[in-house]
Amino acid sequence: MPGSNFNRRKFLKEAASITGMGLFASLPETITAAEKYQQEARPLEEPRIKFSVIGINHGHIYGQVNAVIRGGGELVSLYAKEADLVAEFKKRYPQVKVAESEKEILEDKSIQLILSSAIPIDRAGIGIRAMQHGKDYMSDKPGIITLEQLEEVRKVQKQTNRIYSIMYSERFENKATVKAGELVKQGAIGNVIQTVIMAPHRMSAKDRPQWFFDKKYFGGVITDIGSHQFDQFLYFTGSDKAEIIASQIGNVAHPQYPQFEDFGDIMLRGNGGTGYIRVDWFTPDGLKTWGDGRLTILGTKGYIEVRKNIDIVNHPGGNHLYLVNDKDTQYIDCNNVELPYGKQLVDDVINRTETAMTQHHCFLATELALKAQKNAQKLNYNKA
Repeated sequence: MPGSNFNRRKFLKEAASITGMGLFASLPETITAAEKYQQEARPLEEPRIKFSVIGINHGHIYGQVNAVIRGGGELVSLYAKEADLVAEFKKRYPQVKVAESEKEILEDKSIQLILSSAIPIDRAGIGIRAMQHGKDYMSDKPGIITLEQLEEVRKVQKQTNRIYSIMYSERFENKATVKAGELVKQGAIGNVIQTVIMAPHRMSAKDRPQWFFDKKYFGGVITDIGSHQFDQFLYFTGSDKAEIIASQIGNVAHPQYPQFEDFGDIMLRGNGGTGYIRVDWFTPDGLKTWGDGRLTILGTKGYIEVRKNIDIVNHPGGNHLYLVNDKDTQYIDCNNVELPYGKQLVDDVINRTETAMTQHHCFLATELALKAQKNAQKLNYNKA
């Protein structure tokens, strides 16, 4: 594991403020657009399940925990190796018990669900051990970073019949994207033909740990950021089968980090529609959020455009949706939309159902990202 030369406490605090998206996408303190879509945890009077956390190397953990608390979960315990990260976590959740080891949590029979935002390379292993101890699991994305890990996770999930969920937060934790799903199901744009998804992120290199720049720890730009986008493609097109038509990756502007990738894009086709995805680390400093994420859904009778974090001209904040169909052109402010994933996942833990996300969908989104990453052509912009 490489060393770290950054202020870990400052870093996690900043990451926690934007827990919905991207690998450690930092924001200035004055930026609140991305925070709007993340609802704070409002626990139910009577908890429905008990859950614990193993590994908190990414600020997404706060969104994960809040989602489960909103769904009726009681946070019991935490294990993490980094004392400073634990201290920050306890500020947010002072009721949490700090475990002495991972084993202590895994062997606690009262715990039904384990959450993790450990370093990506470690997430699959934690999930495997959780399932083998009879517990369900929810990972930050990317939840799996190699095809070999995916094969092992699938095997253990089938053997144990436990839930292995990945929080694809660009859908689950973005209110405008949730609203888009409702409209598509209602037939507002007819049958979906294609999704086009743009997922730019701000680099903020000075706030990154060293491992952030070595893809062996996070899988590469498509595996990491792109995992969100494959989830959305499958969901909105209704595809349960898909193939990669073409993919490409490159480090086109950061030669000082030779094991890093700053750009990738993909064309794919499913049995319910086609898709295009672009992921990158080129958000300019002048933008008042970490990334101008956009989702366009084309249907036979109209289209939807989601502007997830910012509408650069017309409206402040995030969670914007535009709907154009045969009847009208509408703007919909989605800030009051409820986020259902946490409650659905808790329901699934209790009822052994698949309302939050099917296991097939979870693994297929990851498989597509891993294959697109592995088979991507390398970009080379060196000009003669």
